[in-house]
Amino acid sequence: MERWQDKAEFKERIFYFSRELGIDIKLLSLRPMKNKWASCSTNGNLNFNTELLELDKEIGDYVIVHELLHFRVPNHGKLWKSLMMTYLGDYEKTERKLKTLQGKFDFRQCNKP
Repeated sequence: MERWQDKAEFKERIFYFSRELGIDIKLLSLRPMKNKWASCSTNGNLNFNTELLELDKEIGDYVIVHELLHFRVPNHGKLWKSLMMTYLGDYEKTERKLKTLQGKFDFRQCNKP
């Protein structure tokens, strides 16, 4: 398992994917969150839970791309799933890993699966 070195490396990865997806981030925050892995707003704000720094980079990439895609696709429908597959390949495998961690950390990535 390869973990993130620090916040700077995690943020660098966020900006990498934002460039790949053509997403303009207005405000980026990495902070403790009680019940989510991440969140985004229509204003271009992104928030990521600092607990992600303790997890495998593959899971971090999943959460990053997941949130960034919500700037383009607000739901988890066919288009969103297709884009996830385009950028991450077998993202569903990583999604399953993340779901096994939800009980351990007692929060969820999204309000709705």
